[in-house]
Order: sequence, then structure tokens, then C-alpha cells
Amino acid sequence: MAEKKISPWVKAALDWGPLIVFFVAFNRLKDGTYTILGTDYSGFVVATALFIPLIAASTLILWALTRKISAMQIATLVLVLIFGGLSVWLNDPTFFKMKPTIIYLLFAGILGAGLIRGKAWLQLVMNEAIPMAHEGWMILTKRFVGLFLALAVANEIVWRTMSDEIWVDFKTFGLPIILIVFIMSQTKLFERHGIEKEEGDEAEK
Repeated sequence: MAEKKISPWVKAALDWGPLIVFFVAFNRLKDGTYTILGTDYSGFVVATALFIPLIAASTLILWALTRKISAMQIATLVLVLIFGGLSVWLNDPTFFKMKPTIIYLLFAGILGAGLIRGKAWLQLVMNEAIPMAHEGWMILTKRFVGLFLALAVANEIVWRTMSDEIWVDFKTFGLPIILIVFIMSQTKLFERHGIEKEEGDEAEK
């Protein structure tokens, strides 16, 4: 089924809404202890319990509107269900804090496996937004593997050595900002290996 286009604002709300709700819920509940069905839960675990169904619902709505979900979105949802669910079930925030580490290691592993086979699997996800030649995608994929490994290490350092408040800020704002800055820093690569530029060069020849 062909992908349907939706408003960028709707897509942004579906992509970022659950995370923003988690951030707000955590900051409102972080200092309290909440008894549910006879068990005491921290504000962190309660915020996590709110986040899980929200991201599941947003992913389902996005699929219903566009008829397309990327492999990364599916992997993220599955890991949220697993690690978020473990945090709520075992009443331990540790599992949810580990989730970004697992996600980034998974992405790095998948992209790295593609590189070994001479494939730039990142192209399957981003080619429509950034048309490039194969060589450019190979370079960008290598850089993304390095980035994902670095983010996995950074997440481990932050959640293991710093407070819950700092980790939530890092997850909500730090990680997305790093990704945005990284993509913006690849402008020269996009220009050098962009398909339109290469076609222009071929015409001149």
C-alpha cells in the first residue's frame, strides 16, 4: 500500500508527543511515591507507565495515517515495550534507562552488518529525504555507526553516574540535539555526493 502524506505538524506531534508527556509527567511526579494496587512506585516508574501506551498509540496512529512505519520505529517501539514494561513490572527504572543504549547498539550493529556486506542500509530509511550516490551513503553510514556507538556509551555514563533528573533531560533534549547537530554537520557530504550534483557533473563531461 502506498505511503500517504500527512501534515509535518501532525507527524512531529506523533513523534515527539509521548516523549514530551514523559518529560512533563516525570517532573511533576518525581518527588512523590505512588501506591497502586498495594505497591509503592516512584514518579519515574509512573511516568514510564504513561509513556509506554502513548508511544504504542502514536506509532499505531502514524501507521493508520501514512500506512508506513520504518524499521527503526518498529525496533524502538518493541524495545520500549520490553524495557519499559520490565521497569514497571519489576518496579525498577534501570531497565528503561538502559533502553537507549540497547537501541543505539542495535542500530550500530545493523548498519555495521550492512557495511560488511557492502550495503548502506541507512539509505533505505533516508534516501527520499537526502538523495545521494552509493559512495556518499557508505560514508554517512560509517559515521552513523560511530555516532550510535558514542551515544550508547554516553547514555551508560549519564544514567550510571548522574541523577534521574539529568538523565531525563539528557534523553529528552540532549540526544535529539546531538542527532540534529550531527546531521547538520554532514552538509558538505550531502553536497559532494548529492545525486543532482553528480548528474550535473556528468552532463558537463
